[in-house]
Amino acid sequence: MTTEASLPTDARRTRAGKPGGTRVLAALRFGALGVGALAALVPFYYMVIGALQRERDTSLFGLLPLPGNLTLDNFTEVNESINLLRSLGNSLIMTAGVVGCTLVFGLLVGYALSILQFRGQGLVFALVLLVQAIPFQLLMIPLYVMVVRYFNLADNYIGMILPFAINSVAVLIFRQYFLQIPKEIFDAARIDGASEMRILRSIAVPLVRPAVLTAMLVTFIGPWNEFLWPFLVTKNADLQTLAVSLANFSQSNGTFLANPMGAVLAGACVLAVPVVVLFLLFQRHFTSANLGSAVKG
Repeated sequence: MTTEASLPTDARRTRAGKPGGTRVLAALRFGALGVGALAALVPFYYMVIGALQRERDTSLFGLLPLPGNLTLDNFTEVNESINLLRSLGNSLIMTAGVVGCTLVFGLLVGYALSILQFRGQGLVFALVLLVQAIPFQLLMIPLYVMVVRYFNLADNYIGMILPFAINSVAVLIFRQYFLQIPKEIFDAARIDGASEMRILRSIAVPLVRPAVLTAMLVTFIGPWNEFLWPFLVTKNADLQTLAVSLANFSQSNGTFLANPMGAVLAGACVLAVPVVVLFLLFQRHFTSANLGSAVKG
């Protein structure tokens, strides 16, 4: 057995130096991550401070929460102009409709592309990948003509939800999770006489619960922050989402306020709260569950 004393001098120095070098590298990594986290949080911090300022301060002292310059009047003023609760409700209706359609259609398409066997399966998967490469702005004009003129869905929640009902990213997420499930589970269920819909509902969906939460969180951000499409299809202020209402407010009523930027930032804080809360509640569910445990026992 080789002892510490029998090692050459250089080898002993290398072995002794490894723990210290590892600590230095770990400290550098944590330092870099800390700097990146602070840089990412500065805009959110500025948004909150700006929303609470009585008078806008563009200097470096404006980043400090000075007690004499803090107020909630900005939230009151923006609420009196655009009715935050009504706009929030419109955003929630649109987002809930998009997320619900995305989960239903994503589960169906992902299950079909990964578990079932049918002619043209590869072509369908290629089309799903192709959709990701096409910008939504490129399809906006034909979608507008179809939804507004042909379907007559202007100023309608269905018209806002329909273009986002199927999300190719969610389809890929479900497909990859379904591919990790052993095929023997589905074969055993078919032998027992279960239909494909019952297999999907009772076996497949519980096994890919992390994928459901991931697809829900990934899908939520898009429609919640969407501005251009709701702006195009809604002219009635009572049906406009919060992002559209804030944009209209900043161009019209906001110019007559004492601190228009503070009011806009107050509305932006209200718009950001549901997203932040949702991620704080479900961030631990992003990690994939061990699907192999389903076949144990």
